[in-house]
Amino acid sequence: MNEFSKIKQSTLLIGDIFVLYASLTITLWLRYGHLFYSVLITSHIQPFTIIFAVWLTVFYISGLYDLKTLKNSLEFQKGFLYALIFNIVIGALFFYLLPSFKITPKTNLILFFISQIYNFILGAAGATNKILLVGSNKIAKELAEHIEDNHQLGYQIKYWMHDGLKDKEFNHLAQIILANGINTIVIPAHLKKDYESAKMIYKTLVLGIEVLDMSALYEIIFKKVPLAELEEVWFLENLTKKHKIYDLIYRPIEYIAAVILSVVFLPFFIIIAALIKLTSPGQAIFKQTRVGKEELKFTIYKFRTMVQDAEKDGPRWANYDDKRATPIGRILRKTHLDEIPQLINILKGELSFIGPRPERPEFVEKLRTEVPYYELRLLVKPGITGWAQINYKYGASTEETYEKVQYDIYYIKNNSLFLDISILLKTIKFLISNHR
Repeated sequence: MNEFSKIKQSTLLIGDIFVLYASLTITLWLRYGHLFYSVLITSHIQPFTIIFAVWLTVFYISGLYDLKTLKNSLEFQKGFLYALIFNIVIGALFFYLLPSFKITPKTNLILFFISQIYNFILGAAGATNKILLVGSNKIAKELAEHIEDNHQLGYQIKYWMHDGLKDKEFNHLAQIILANGINTIVIPAHLKKDYESAKMIYKTLVLGIEVLDMSALYEIIFKKVPLAELEEVWFLENLTKKHKIYDLIYRPIEYIAAVILSVVFLPFFIIIAALIKLTSPGQAIFKQTRVGKEELKFTIYKFRTMVQDAEKDGPRWANYDDKRATPIGRILRKTHLDEIPQLINILKGELSFIGPRPERPEFVEKLRTEVPYYELRLLVKPGITGWAQINYKYGASTEETYEKVQYDIYYIKNNSLFLDISILLKTIKFLISNHR
């Protein structure tokens, strides 16, 4: 089922690429007749390939390939409209301000509108995964409600055995499967340990049925792991994988990127530091102890956004609308410019661009006793941005940290180049929209 989601997203992307190039070819044929091929090759293919790549990146950042939001809702329509306007502006600036390409294709920019028809058609496609859901715990109810409200995800619950093993119809699995066209059974993990139920479910495999843990479906749909549904054996099976090749090349690339960004942001660094010093007493750079990979403590650097002695009464969780923030500090937080000094931490190897946010030692000790599996966040190097940061609000309580840990463990389990690129692009969207 996870493969289905990837296939659908890939199909959306490939479809857009095909429609863009097909539209370009048809437009040139209509305008230049039999000469269209030479015009396409000599003057149009190169610049339009560049602009298509930019447009597709904007689509992705805008969430137009995110199956969770790919439905005909007001939020999706707004995102689509913003992306449309932004790409039109980019296209106009690209062709009219870069004379080196020697073309100003007013008509061809209309291609952008055509490519979106495919998104709407495919996004409205019906469900192909017909599910038999067993059990009615909190996770099952959350899944059922979300699937019901988001048909574009490609799932449909055809039959729900609320009472699990005690359901009076459990002994008639095969008949229910055939009568409802079911191709997937979703069960709580503990049912696999019950001999009779496992035997009954096993018999359905001859019908071509996929059997999926409830936690696996939850992970696919919500892009986080359900801590309440997991046991220690799950972590042994899923978090011991090593990405040695990726880890080997990631650090040098990250170091080079940090050096480049340090040079680029140096003027901002000087200006911001001066503004902080001029508008409030205290140091411009704020230093604080954090817990990193393998519980190693390090000093994190940020621009000071709070008044001096903000924690004279002891450590407190910061929140997005913290009253202790200075006027300049509020601006820095809103724009995330207060994070610039953390490039120093990246250069020192204490922090990554991407990873779980590092927490203070006082809070780590508290949270590891209140949030199950919290210490697993310490298996990887912390980061400036991460999967939890772009998917969940500002964490300022034990309950909110619980939610963020579910995203953090998802990232640790699925860490890859593709996921990191996705996080970087979505972080750009987050910074542009400043949405929380």
